[in-house]
Amino acid sequence: MRKFDTKVQHLKYKVLREVARHAWDDTLLEKVLDIPQQIAPGKVPTMRCCVYKERAILGERVKLAMGGDKEHRNVIQVIDIACDECPAAGYEVTASCRGCIAHRCEDVCKRGAISFDHNHVAHIDKSKCVECGQCAKVCPYSAIINRKRPCQVACKVKAISINDDNAAHIDDEKCIQCGACVYQCPFGAIQDRSFMLDVIDMIKKSQNNTQYKVYAMVAPSISSQFTYAKLGQVITGLKKLGFHTVIEAALGADMVAQAESRELAEKGFLTSSCCPAFVQYIKVNFPQLLPYVSHNLSPMAALGKYLKDTQPGCKVVFIGPCTAKKAEAQLDTVKPYVDAVMTFEELQAIFDSRDFDITTLEEDVLDNASYFGRIFARSGGLSDAVKQGLMEEKLDFIVNPVICDGIEECRMALLKKSKNALQGNFIEGMACVGGCIGGAGCLTHGEKNKAEVDKYGREAFEKTIGDAVSMLK
Repeated sequence: MRKFDTKVQHLKYKVLREVARHAWDDTLLEKVLDIPQQIAPGKVPTMRCCVYKERAILGERVKLAMGGDKEHRNVIQVIDIACDECPAAGYEVTASCRGCIAHRCEDVCKRGAISFDHNHVAHIDKSKCVECGQCAKVCPYSAIINRKRPCQVACKVKAISINDDNAAHIDDEKCIQCGACVYQCPFGAIQDRSFMLDVIDMIKKSQNNTQYKVYAMVAPSISSQFTYAKLGQVITGLKKLGFHTVIEAALGADMVAQAESRELAEKGFLTSSCCPAFVQYIKVNFPQLLPYVSHNLSPMAALGKYLKDTQPGCKVVFIGPCTAKKAEAQLDTVKPYVDAVMTFEELQAIFDSRDFDITTLEEDVLDNASYFGRIFARSGGLSDAVKQGLMEEKLDFIVNPVICDGIEECRMALLKKSKNALQGNFIEGMACVGGCIGGAGCLTHGEKNKAEVDKYGREAFEKTIGDAVSMLK
């Protein structure tokens, strides 16, 4: 039994699975054109107006599953031909307009965009409207509404607009690649590029070369995913795929918590650097605050660096819930340490491309990190870990964290800091609501995931950050 939140996720998964299936046996280039017809067989459409459009869109999904446009630096991309079902966005007059004679909406519009028909019903000229919203504010019947597309509502950094072809357009300069639009689009018209083929290629090479070791680094939010199986069976499944070993990114979180607590005590104020979407948001919108961003690498990059230093020539694949991690892995400061990033969605597809039923596998053990490293996966966990780090390091510093659950709360905290009005000395920034457990690449989303992460943390063998990090020496 596979668990996906939406049928859009399931469709995306089917494409990923078939691409992976052909990649394993080196028939991908031969069979790639057959994949859309395999998923949408016959002549009766199941999702669109006609089966030919379905297959054309599936063809675009296949391209993204194979890596997408590599010249396009943004890992989030729009499938234009799939983005044509949403109504035009912006202010519009609804049937609630009573044709009143006050015409306040006309009086307040400075652009002359409001006109009336013979029944005195208002109409908005889109060529003149600048979306100021004043007409909606003064209408006594609330008859004028601002209709936004789901992707625009999801994008809290206002990186999505509508182009001349009525399709979504992503402003790459504003986009933080959090993937909120990917998860919320009801038609799956926005999707993240996959680096799954790179991972399969690495595993295949390792099977012919015992010196070529591929490490799977799993995010702590894995504890709330794959709910149909046990975590130990997932770990065994990863090794059965061909990964040399599996290691917790939470161990990297322990490393970062220890180092970040020292940095905070030294500097007096800090923002976290663990969430790449949050760091990118600061770069774009609050560049004056960049000196306050922790100089530590993220847990993914910190642990990747350790593996590369101690296991020369190894390959590191991060597996987690985050689309922004795919972008982080392309940064010059991170690229040497992480070879590829996959989401949990993609891992599920790879399991099934090999016809693995992981529920039949024995349980392996994953025990590298402490409780504090593991709870990085949910909002507030990082702050708890920094408090613990200060205590373990015996640093005379009292942390007053500002825990930002989602990018809107991040914006408010950063705005207050920019105006010297923030009551706190440490900003924990998480772009996704709930933290990493709310990432776009999760199989499931929900409040219960937080409880699963906390439970996973309590099961850690290493009880302190220091104990976990000491294992690296």
